[in-house]
This record gives sequence, structure tokens and C-alpha cells, in this order.
Amino acid sequence: MAFTHLFSKANIGNMELKNRVIMPAMGTKMNEPGGFVSQQLIDYHVARAKGGCGLNTVEVTTVHPTAATDDSPALYDDKFIPGMTNLAHAIRVASGKSCLQLWHGGKVAFNPNQVSSSPVAFEGIPTPPRELQLHEIGEMVQAYADTARRAQQAGFDSVEFHAGHGYLPQQFLSPAMNFRQDEYGGSWENRTRFALECIRAIRSAVGAGYPILMRISAIEDLPGGLTLEDMKAFSILAEQAGIDAINVSRGVPSGAAIKYEVPPIDLPVGFNVDNAAQIKSVVNIPVIAVGRINDPAVADRIIAEGLADFIAIGRAQLADPEFCNKAQAGAEHTIVKCVGCDQGCFDGFVNPNIPFISCLFNPATGREKEYELQPTTTPKKVLIAGGGPGGLEAAVTLKRRGHSPILCEKNEVLGGQLYIAGAAPRKEEMAAAALNMGEAAKREGIEIRMNTEVTAELIAEIGPDEVILAIGSSPIIPPVDGADSKHVINSHDVLWGTATPEGRIVIIGGGLVGLEVAELLVERGNQVTVVEMQADVANDLGLLRKICVMESLYGHGVELLTNSKCCAIEQDGVVIEKDGKRVSLPADYVVMAVGSRARDKQSLEAYLQESNIPYHVIGDAIQARRALNAIWEGAEVARRI
Repeated sequence: MAFTHLFSKANIGNMELKNRVIMPAMGTKMNEPGGFVSQQLIDYHVARAKGGCGLNTVEVTTVHPTAATDDSPALYDDKFIPGMTNLAHAIRVASGKSCLQLWHGGKVAFNPNQVSSSPVAFEGIPTPPRELQLHEIGEMVQAYADTARRAQQAGFDSVEFHAGHGYLPQQFLSPAMNFRQDEYGGSWENRTRFALECIRAIRSAVGAGYPILMRISAIEDLPGGLTLEDMKAFSILAEQAGIDAINVSRGVPSGAAIKYEVPPIDLPVGFNVDNAAQIKSVVNIPVIAVGRINDPAVADRIIAEGLADFIAIGRAQLADPEFCNKAQAGAEHTIVKCVGCDQGCFDGFVNPNIPFISCLFNPATGREKEYELQPTTTPKKVLIAGGGPGGLEAAVTLKRRGHSPILCEKNEVLGGQLYIAGAAPRKEEMAAAALNMGEAAKREGIEIRMNTEVTAELIAEIGPDEVILAIGSSPIIPPVDGADSKHVINSHDVLWGTATPEGRIVIIGGGLVGLEVAELLVERGNQVTVVEMQADVANDLGLLRKICVMESLYGHGVELLTNSKCCAIEQDGVVIEKDGKRVSLPADYVVMAVGSRARDKQSLEAYLQESNIPYHVIGDAIQARRALNAIWEGAEVARRI
């Protein structure tokens, strides 16, 4: 057995777990309307339990109607017990253990009846909550206890009291959110009162032997808010009140602090472990470390060094439900790693147009039953043009179903623009992920032809039954005077390393690629200005990545000019129009980053149509978008063939 520390047995209270891996609560939007458990949610958890996870924590579960939302399950009434019973039973049958997270979001619940310790809204939430009255506080305490009792009745092996991430218990605990003048506000003793009453009530409801976990934010990251020393002191009190383990997270859903809740690739792996170790130093109960831990070797080291007792591995189990089984078997090189892109999970959760979360590298997340691979009954030879992420996903899926894919890539490296993206600061894991997709294709025994462009002649030579065009996109060069000058280069050449501009650099385009090129060049000591036509930059970045990228740009002194149009490029500068006036920006080099367009495929499509060869177009070959689109379309097409 590999990683013996991570995969050793351990207890939380009287609950023995087969290993030290805990799947933390993550919002999925997979519940039925009204907060009921869906079969989709059951299938999602069962896949991770079968994958070897030690403890599955079911996401934020509403304890009171004032926190009920469309996107979360609920257990504030007995009517929810049957569905929860089915969920707990399914996890148990899959050889897993279950935990239900007890949650009241307070002013973060996005409920018309929002309540809190004080009538002050978070930054970015326009409606202030209503302050809870004294008699209502007792009702909330009882609601936590009653929900815990229902969870126990439904068959859950444990519960987790969520006292972090800026939710209701933390809204009472924090001096930055609690401005009450009664016995629940002011002094430390008063501010801890609500959370401790909840813990004691939960303990009374479930009995002495039943495991109660607690999630906290070790650092609040709000001006005048809770510090690590505060949370160490609170953890001691929580242990005395009846908590059996502490899950140490960080942050609140306000301003830049939200980046710590679902940390993007910009934050280092294990960034929060030291905080967990600090909490562990003052309590006698197990401590759970969390914070972008996506590698079993890192997780094993944390346990071995005594920094924590358990590891919360969340998004890494979205990317690969078999994370635990593969790691324990010594096949960690086959794990599909989470890279913290946040595209399918956080971005999917906050986007009202996306029905449920998923994963960039695992389109089956949230579609576990629907996406079970079905062996083909009519094996086909399928030619795939393009070795980017979409083409690779299609090739592997086809091979596993019993087809014979042939993948051709015109360059000398697989991974396409996912690999190129890894050249940007803090994104090395993207390049590694692209290479890992290529290695997975090789392990499957797929025929791969490098430095091979797909042409009509090649198609005729191979004679495929079907063709997938995943030829990607190429940078747009706008029709601007001087755009063909020698000192004008495109963003992809900078990221590939085939162009190394120096000095005063003007980047035309303030989207994801333009800003990442700006970061790369300014870190090399260059003076960088970004020119963007729209009113804001980074419109194609998700919220959390945008926070980190913007912090970096401002920190490095990159000048961002919005509502600015590039009019002409001269030998020593760029002429732009801003606020109705023309301005000349000095420049030694100009980098074009105005976007990409699908590569021309008309001749290939014409040949395929004339030859009556069925074909499919995926990814950027349709329209330049995100890697998520390419991979998901590759998975979808490969399941249809």
C-alpha cells in the first residue's frame, strides 16, 4: 500500500474511518427543487465513496427556513428525512461513511428572509439582513439541534457544524460583523455564546457518542475581524462544548477574502496547512487540513509531519473520483489532478445559467450515471485532427469504449492551448495537466502521430470511418495600421517562448490571455501597459481567478487603460483613442492579444462531405472559448460515436 500515513485508519469520536481522506462539503446545485435529495446527488456521492474516500461530507444543508435556497439541500423539517435516508444508505452501501453539514448562511443565504447577528450586509450583497431578536436566537439554536437529530435518524454517521466562511455562527463570533449590545454581542464571551450554545444543543440532541465535526475559518480576512489567535481560543472552547474534530478552512464571501474559500490555481498547494497546524497545537481532538491539496504525496507528508490528522480533498475528487483508490494502489501517476481552475466548480455554482457544478477535466461530474462508458458494438476507426485537450479527451474516451482512434497533432507537443496557458505566472499546473492528458492517451495505446497535419490526402490514406476536427483556433490580428510591423508580435508567441519582447511593452487586449502575458512580461522587469476597448478588463475570467490576477497586476504596477481603442501602431509607439482624445503610448514592442478565431476548416469539411465521411467539430474549431468547452465536447462526441 502506498502513502501509508494517508491511508491508515483513524477515529473521529467513535467513528472509525478507513483512511485520512475527507471529502469536504462543496455546493453542487444537485438537489431537487425545495431542498430535497436527488438521485443525481446520490450518484455523485456514491462515485466518490466507491473511489475510496474515507468520509463523504454532504454540502451545506439548511437548518432553518430563513436560510433555504434553491441551490442547497435542506433538513429543517421531517419531510426531508426520506431523501436523506436514501443518500446516507447509498454512501454506506458503497463502503463509505457519511457526514451532513449543518448550515445557516445568515446574510449569505440569498433568502428573502435573510437574518444575521447585525443588520450589516457583506460587500457585494446589496440587501442588508434583518437582525435576529433574542427570542429568535433560541429558535436558531434549537434548529441546529433538531437538524442534527434528523441527520442521525436518517443514518448519517456524523454531522459537521459550519461555523466558518462568514456564515451565521461566524457572524455572531466576529467583531467585524457583530455589533449587538446585548448578551450576544460586545465581549468575547458574548460573541462566542451563540456558537457554543449551538454546539451544546447539537451534542444534547445526538448523544454522547455521536461524532460532531466543526468547520471554521482560521483567519477571517476582514478588517478588524477574527484572527488566528481568536480561532485558536474558540477551538479550545468548542472542544470543551462537545466538538470531536475541527476542519480548518479560511476566508469569507466578501471582497478578496472569498478567494480562500475555493482557492484558484494562483494560491499554492497546501497554502492553509500552517493554520491547521496552529489549531492542532491547542486542541486534543483531530484536526482536518484543507486548502488546494491535490496530490497524495503532499497529503501523506502533512499527516506524517503531524501538521494535521485528516486531509480534506474536495475538488481533487471532482476531477478524479478514483483519487483514493489510485493513490492507495501506488498508481498516483494516473490520477487526473485538479488544477484549481474553478471553471466547473465555483464558476459553475455561481452562474445561474449552469444547472449544477462539474469539472474541467471530468465532464462526468454530476452526470455519473449518464456518463458511464458504454462499450461500442460497432468498433470504428476514428481520425482525430488536433492533440489539444478536446482531441485528447475524445481519443481516450473512444479507446476505452472499444474504438480505434488515430490522433494527429501538427506540432511537436500535445496539449494545445492548455499547454500554452501553463507558461503564465502561477499556472505551471496547467501545462503539467496538458502533458498528463497526453500521457494518458499513450497509456491507452492510442496511435498518436506528432508533427502531422491532417489534410485531404492523409484522410484518404487512413480511410477513417469518422473524423473529429479539433484543430483549435489562431490569434486574431486586427486590421490596424502598422499591425504588420516587425516589433508587433502575438500573445501566443510570447507564451510559447518564441518571442521575448523587452523594454516598454503595450499589450492590445485586456482579456485572460492579454493579462497573463502582461504578468509574464512585467515579472521579467519590463514596463507594461494594457489597452482594452471595453469598460473593464478580465471579463473572461471567473471571479476568483480575476481577484488574484488583478492583485498581481496592481502589485506589479501594470497600467490598465480601459475604454481605449488602438488606432495605429507606429515605430516607437501606439496611438490610442481614449475619452474622445488621441494619445500616443511609447512602446518598444506591441503584443496583440485581442482574441482568437477558429482555424479555417472549409477545405477539410468540403472533402469529408464529398467523401461521405461523417465528421464532428469540437472546441475552438467551432469558436474560441475555454478549455472546459473543448474537453466536454470531446467527451460528448466520443460517447455518441
